[in-house]
Amino acid sequence: MSRAAASAAPSLRLDYQPPLAWDALLAFLGGRGAAGVEAVVDDRYLRTVRIGPHRGWLAVSPPSDDGTLAVELSPSLAPVAANVAERLRQLLDLQASPPAIAGHLKQDPVLAPHLQATPGLRVPGAFDGFELVLRAILGQQVTVKAATTLFGRFAKAYGEPIETPFEALRHLSPQAALVADAPLQQLIDLGLTQRRAQTIRDVAQHHADGALRLEPGVDTTAELTRFKAIAGIGDWTASYVAMRALRDADAFPAGDLALCKALGGVKPREAEARSAAWRPWRAYAALYLWRSLATSNAGREAGG
Repeated sequence: MSRAAASAAPSLRLDYQPPLAWDALLAFLGGRGAAGVEAVVDDRYLRTVRIGPHRGWLAVSPPSDDGTLAVELSPSLAPVAANVAERLRQLLDLQASPPAIAGHLKQDPVLAPHLQATPGLRVPGAFDGFELVLRAILGQQVTVKAATTLFGRFAKAYGEPIETPFEALRHLSPQAALVADAPLQQLIDLGLTQRRAQTIRDVAQHHADGALRLEPGVDTTAELTRFKAIAGIGDWTASYVAMRALRDADAFPAGDLALCKALGGVKPREAEARSAAWRPWRAYAALYLWRSLATSNAGREAGG
């Protein structure tokens, strides 16, 4: 981005409680970034934004010494800056209390070394609820890389084009209404099975109609019950969405293959039993376990 563009862009400063494992957070988000919608460039998180009639972009810089994150916004987003700030707090998990989380989880000898190696690990949330849910469904039974490729195709097909100062940002996130109205074969042609294409279209329709509100602040049990009533939505997808979109700090996808591997190759039932000791921070335990496998190409690490 040019200096002139940077000087014209409004800015935010977001507080957080240290420590903040910025590199790990970027690795998680960047590894699942949708081409054209979000990216990690030069230690900054970039993404396009649509809030109501407002379209634009944002760029989050690494943590500063004063315990804040600096955020640049396109001038077009100035009227919704407060909304952008709240969404970023959810996405980057800036309201977390690392000392409290670590104080509890470090009692487990399996987790203790990972907590020491990466203090301040966060559970990434969702900037856009439908975007996260779409990613989760695309991540069912495939690798993270494959899910990312599929999401990039959706962004190109159902995300509005946008001009930004960043070469990596070219599309807005896919719109639920457009996906809901898409012919089933059109979704299949993006690389989906018929069953998964139908699930995505059904979820998009429920989201567009307001029947699903997969976002922080809802009744988690009731919302997940409605979500799982849709054909093709199982426990893994629901738990992953609960962790990220609903911000349930105790959600735990016990059936995740990588989590079971990180726990020594246990079965999902045993993983669920082991996780009881980590309540109410099981989502953070899951992130630490996933991170422990990050360099071993562990299949469906986190799917979405």
